[in-house]
Amino acid sequence: MSVTVVTVQAQPVSDDEITQLQARIERLEAELRQTQQKLEATQKQKAAAEDKLAQAEETIAEAREDREERIAEAEQAVEKEPAEIRFGPLRVGGAMRANYAIGDYPEMDGASRSFEDGGNFNLDTFRLNLDYADGPYIGKVEYRWYNGYNFLHTGWLGYQFDDKRQLQFGVNRVPFGPGPYGVSQSWFFDQHYYLGLADDMDLGAKYHHETGNWKWDLAYYIADEGNYIGASHDSARYSYDVVNESDDGYEERHQFNLRGIYQFSINNVTTDLGLSLQYGQLESRGVQDDGDRYAASLHMVNKWGQFTLASQVTYYRFDVDSRQPLGTDKLVQMGAYDFPSTAAAEAWVPAISLNYYLETKQIAWLDYVIPYIEYSTVVKQESSFNDSELATLGAAWGKDNWYIYTDLSASNGNEFIGGDAAFGDRLGVNQDDDWQTRFNINFGYYF
Repeated sequence: MSVTVVTVQAQPVSDDEITQLQARIERLEAELRQTQQKLEATQKQKAAAEDKLAQAEETIAEAREDREERIAEAEQAVEKEPAEIRFGPLRVGGAMRANYAIGDYPEMDGASRSFEDGGNFNLDTFRLNLDYADGPYIGKVEYRWYNGYNFLHTGWLGYQFDDKRQLQFGVNRVPFGPGPYGVSQSWFFDQHYYLGLADDMDLGAKYHHETGNWKWDLAYYIADEGNYIGASHDSARYSYDVVNESDDGYEERHQFNLRGIYQFSINNVTTDLGLSLQYGQLESRGVQDDGDRYAASLHMVNKWGQFTLASQVTYYRFDVDSRQPLGTDKLVQMGAYDFPSTAAAEAWVPAISLNYYLETKQIAWLDYVIPYIEYSTVVKQESSFNDSELATLGAAWGKDNWYIYTDLSASNGNEFIGGDAAFGDRLGVNQDDDWQTRFNINFGYYF
């Protein structure tokens, strides 16, 4: 047997071939790296897309839940909303109020407000409201009926230039103090009201203008709101004015008002800081000389969360002749609610209130409650007069069209608190200076 041996001789590889192989390997490695990078980017995009999809699904779910809640609230609001009485641009509304009172009043044989008689419940008010709105033309009328007397509360026509400018002509609210009711939230108001320095209605023109953080009111009143139907000679009216009960006293004329309120916020506390100025004439209907009157007030409202703190200090003066029917220049004849009374001709009036707004969604029969505490006093410049203080602790309760006040008030100088002391001079001389109390519940249904 023979073996044949074949010898293979290796061919040498050139440097160019080696260079080409290395270049190819490097290209393949670069392509691999690019492929890996693209794969990683695709995976990241996929993860981001999945996150966005999850967020979108969560947002859609929240939006659906919010929509369902809003629909439920809207349906509930529609159920609560009373049917409006409208005649084109004119809306008809009103209110009926009943009142329960018990306090320091004389005991009587029948029903009375005295503690001994268990208090008294009666019909307080019926009122009719007309609200007009037709484009920029607006208007408002309110008339009220009480037991034995009635009067016009409001009656004006106006023009709404825009949401920051408005003009009113007629019987409208005088711009004086921090708001329409002074510092008060209660049914009894504070002592400013009983001096014609809060919620005062007069006959004239008022212009309102807002610019930046400022709110401005400028007004001129030719006279008070007038006397209407009642037993008194000149006091059947809603707001307190200088009244001419004797036919030869004084009457209000030519009153000017300026109010500026600046709003700012610090540490979640919103503040309305304001100044009110008032000047008017007193026209004599008797032998006494004409007089005048003026008032200046610094006021502030602070709001943080659901709390509201309102404070005010006012100086006022009535310059009257001692030959007037009251026989002194230390007093002035005031009147409202068909009841005349006297007031000190010069005084300081500090007032303060604190309230808290609490929604009560968990209570079916109540929408909200506003507990409050208030204090005000008339510090008279005549040393022989006793000051007149008023303190109120209470709450306002709201449900649909119902608004109910529950107030416990104490005063040593207010015509509406207590009946054991003499009436008529509690804001004037206040001779009795007797602290009296009254607990009051006012039930109001508004439509």
